[in-house]
Amino acid sequence: MTEETQVTEETVREALRGVLDPELHLDVVTLGLFREIDVVASPTEVKMLLTTPFCPYGPWMVQQIKETAEKAAKTEVKVEVLAEQWHPEMMEDPTQLGFF
Repeated sequence: MTEETQVTEETVREALRGVLDPELHLDVVTLGLFREIDVVASPTEVKMLLTTPFCPYGPWMVQQIKETAEKAAKTEVKVEVLAEQWHPEMMEDPTQLGFF
C-alpha cells in the first residue's frame, strides 16, 4: 500500500460521522461510541458501545457502522460491541443532547 492510499484510524472515524443514531439524531462519532478503531489488525477492528444495552436500533447501527467502515478502510471490518456502559460525558460535546 502506498502512502497515498494508506488508511488511517482518522479516515475511518471521519467516514463513520455519516452514521446517525436514529433516536438521538447525532452521528456515532459525536456520541463517543467508539473505544478503538484498529486499522492495522486484519480484519480491521472497531470496538464500540451502544447508547443503551438493549438499543432497539443496535443491530441496524452495527451493520451501518460495519458497512461504512469497510468502505473507508477498503477491507473487511469486525465490529465488536463492548459491555461497557455509555454515558453522555463520553460525547465530543455533551451539550448537544440538550439537557446539560
